[in-house]
Amino acid sequence: MTPRLVASDLDGTIVRSDGTISARTVAALDAVERAGVPFVMVTGRPIRWMKQISDMTGHHGVAICANGALAYDLHTEQVLRSSLLSPTSARDVVAALREAIPGIAFAVERLHSGFAHEPSYVPRWDSDDPLAAAPIEELLTDDVVKLLARHEAIGPDDLLAAAHAAVEGGATLTHSSHDGLLEMSAEGVSKASGLAAFADERGLSAVDVIAFGDMPNDLPMLGWAGHSVAVANAHPEVLAAADEVAASNDDDGVAQVLARWF
Repeated sequence: MTPRLVASDLDGTIVRSDGTISARTVAALDAVERAGVPFVMVTGRPIRWMKQISDMTGHHGVAICANGALAYDLHTEQVLRSSLLSPTSARDVVAALREAIPGIAFAVERLHSGFAHEPSYVPRWDSDDPLAAAPIEELLTDDVVKLLARHEAIGPDDLLAAAHAAVEGGATLTHSSHDGLLEMSAEGVSKASGLAAFADERGLSAVDVIAFGDMPNDLPMLGWAGHSVAVANAHPEVLAAADEVAASNDDDGVAQVLARWF
């Protein structure tokens, strides 16, 4: 049966190691949309990082951003739906993690004022945003899109395991990096919840969806979709969980799978 909705992660899945999206993949995504099937980007990226992707793909649809917290119209650059983490819940998570994991540092992704971080948090990317460095408690005055935490000496899998042991509810914890970075959203918010809401608005269900991914933050989405595909370069947990393993992001694995139907 031809999928009625195609969903894919970006970085490490359709975005190549050099940060580009191949002409073959762009053509495959165009074929999906010409067939009248929605293609949804489902990503951990904040909305401020989506213009580059939209420019590369010519895609003017909806993206599920920030691990499910935001539905974002790429054409109008408007937020269509948001599920944010309250400052109270975020402060509780911060307190639990500070006690359990000495040396952890925090940052926030905010809906209107962008990214900000503690002085001890070392970002791994350049940003054009004015970065007001301040204690995290001073940055948690309003709802946030994501709470981020980094530890310079602990890998991502170990850091996530330690965080799960320390935090009892209040947030959804995941990671999508190869270094010690945690990503935390409102409780119950994930790529799966964001994609399920998008599908439901169109009268579709999980059985209608094929989803592609590569990292632990993709696991909820891959578990929800009717058919899940991991690219060959995926995290071991993703490879084990997927219904199918495709070629890597650098070998256009997503495009190869979509060519069966489109």
